[in-house]
Amino acid sequence: MVLRTAGLFAAAALLEIGGAWLVWQGVRAGRGWWWCGLGALALAGYGFVAALQPSASFGRVLAAYGGVFVAGSLAWGVLVDGFRPDRWDLAGAAVCLLGAAVIVLAPGRG
Repeated sequence: MVLRTAGLFAAAALLEIGGAWLVWQGVRAGRGWWWCGLGALALAGYGFVAALQPSASFGRVLAAYGGVFVAGSLAWGVLVDGFRPDRWDLAGAAVCLLGAAVIVLAPGRG
């Protein structure tokens, strides 16, 4: 179950962060409204992927996903935009991922 959860979190992050990036490019970088449309489709896909999590607790799933989103956003910035996180960015992402792990891996949830 942990591998499925992690895989769904990774797919959700790719869709959400990628979708938001496409909207950003469409609006802020002036690449056109069709980029925004693609972003909206990706963001809708994120909603569906998030709903596939094995846990029935929406709040718990989204709270845990928040840590993945933070770390994934920094990784997207590095891979796509040439962003270079500093030690505080990395420490913050580590804290967020630790929080996500505590939520997902708590005894009795596996």
